[in-house]
Amino acid sequence: MTPRPWIRWTIALGFALGGFFDGILLHQILQWHHLLSLVPGMEDLRLQILWDGWFHALMYGLAALSLIGLWRARGAAAGLNGTLGALLVGFGAWHVLDGILSHWLLGIHRIKLDSAFPLAWDLGWFLGLGVLPILLGRAITRRPTDRGGPPPGLTVSVLAAVSLGAGTWAALPPVDQPFSTIVFAPGVDPGTALSRAGFGEGDVIWSDPLSQVTVARLEGGEPWRLYLSGALLVSGTGVPAGCFNWARV
Repeated sequence: MTPRPWIRWTIALGFALGGFFDGILLHQILQWHHLLSLVPGMEDLRLQILWDGWFHALMYGLAALSLIGLWRARGAAAGLNGTLGALLVGFGAWHVLDGILSHWLLGIHRIKLDSAFPLAWDLGWFLGLGVLPILLGRAITRRPTDRGGPPPGLTVSVLAAVSLGAGTWAALPPVDQPFSTIVFAPGVDPGTALSRAGFGEGDVIWSDPLSQVTVARLEGGEPWRLYLSGALLVSGTGVPAGCFNWARV
């Protein structure tokens, strides 16, 4: 058997990790943009958060599919150089595709929306995190491989741990952020829902005009109980897989 399936699935996993990196750093930590920041009619914060969520869920699915493929291809695993190189190629491929498709062809967002020179940020991201990792990955892959590297099973386990770690990080708030973002179904009163879940109405910090996106302090309780009171998404609970833009209040 050749290592081609292994390389193919490793590239796919690197692609998913590139998406995680983009979402965690730009959507959540730096808060430079949402996935659909520049799409007309998508000004509603609730929609922005939901589409960020679907984006991370898609990356979760791709990562899981890639890990399954790697496990099945472990009998023809590439060496350490091939694996690392393929990860870098996939990571860079995400940023190249995102730059060409999202930034320039579709125009759904830019890297730094409030910059006076958005194209400079787009090009820097495209070259530094897209083209450069692809070139570096291909160079590493072409180097002679030491077959005495880690066994395939251990390699898949490490890659799985990295993927799960990235997804878990995406679901957690920053350490200095005591607030949680909650998306309620239409018609649900945030104060009533919080009371039913064991929180006080005074824990509400901010709500949008429709009371469908709420920022609240959820301490001393069980945030998952909000799902039983009409919440669609509660940040920090890991449901769905990844992704809230932590709003500055």
